[in-house]
Amino acid sequence: MSGIYIHIPFCKQACHYCDFHFSTTMGKKEAMVSALCRELELRKDEFSNVLVETIYFGGGTPSVLETEEIEQLITAVREHYDVVDNPEITLEANPDDLSEEKIIQLAESSINRLSIGIQSFFEEDLKLMNRAHNALEAEKSLQLASEYFDNISIDLIYGMPNMTLERWKRNIDKALGFGIPHISSYALTVEPKTALAKFVEDGLITPATDEETQEHFNLLNDTLLAAGFDCYEISNFGKPGYYSKNNSAYWQQKKYIGIGPSAHSFDGVRRGWNINNNPKYIKSIEQDIVPMEVEVLSATDKYNEYVMTGLRTIWGVSLTRISEEFGLKFKDYALMQADKFIEQHLLYIEDEILKTTKKGMFLADGIAADLFMVNLK
Repeated sequence: MSGIYIHIPFCKQACHYCDFHFSTTMGKKEAMVSALCRELELRKDEFSNVLVETIYFGGGTPSVLETEEIEQLITAVREHYDVVDNPEITLEANPDDLSEEKIIQLAESSINRLSIGIQSFFEEDLKLMNRAHNALEAEKSLQLASEYFDNISIDLIYGMPNMTLERWKRNIDKALGFGIPHISSYALTVEPKTALAKFVEDGLITPATDEETQEHFNLLNDTLLAAGFDCYEISNFGKPGYYSKNNSAYWQQKKYIGIGPSAHSFDGVRRGWNINNNPKYIKSIEQDIVPMEVEVLSATDKYNEYVMTGLRTIWGVSLTRISEEFGLKFKDYALMQADKFIEQHLLYIEDEILKTTKKGMFLADGIAADLFMVNLK
């Protein structure tokens, strides 16, 4: 099974922390939708013998599209690819776009999963992030969406400047009060060349410390596990039956095609990424050229990616798979590098699977980097 990701590169306004590719100018929206449909057609041979299990609209802000435009893209997928009978079709949406009329339209469309970018239920947090919605719209969108959709995920951000544990707990409890089955939660990261990075550089904002951020994560993890959620990936919590099939495919290294400017693709051997310029992307597609750079992954690259993604999940890293797919020297290296983390109770081995402990989960990326192979090819 594989997935198709469709990048919608438009937003009403720029969030201060965001470094994703988008434009706040909507003038080329119609031409962009046509180009996305055409890229889907141009790349159909890449999935000639593959079943598509998930379709994911990310961005940017996909909810700025009209429902008819979303259906146009889904129709293009169905025309050119073999799609399972009941695919997971997710739309990322911002609360300010989710009027009752829009939610009803989406519920009557092919979309069967909403991922709503709440980020926070507190006005001061939303203003600091420069979100397009306010706290009232955050709650209203969830109330309405819950009437028409069963499969809903929301995004929450922790590690905010001046966010106390008490306020973070109120954010989590507010989310749980809506009975949603999935929460994606990320630490606020100061990315280069963003407005947030400039505010930090000028001393206008003091970022949360690593210790504060880890406290937020620990509270999130404990609260959601007690509420019946599984932390199946360090940033993703789902009730049984509600894990994101799309995201799980990424972490389990299944094939996917990324459609649209800046979108990434992976076929198990190569990784590709499209140009991150809207006018150049449209012009290239109109000439039937997919503007994509491709990197062929070495055995070391594939091993490192497997370790990086595996340690973030409940599935862990299979030492048997490493031995069979990459060779015994990779397995021996992984065990050697893992030894100190096992002694520190950050990693453990169970049934030939290397996993993080509860204590080690928050540190998964740093631990993975220490297990990376840097010399062998």
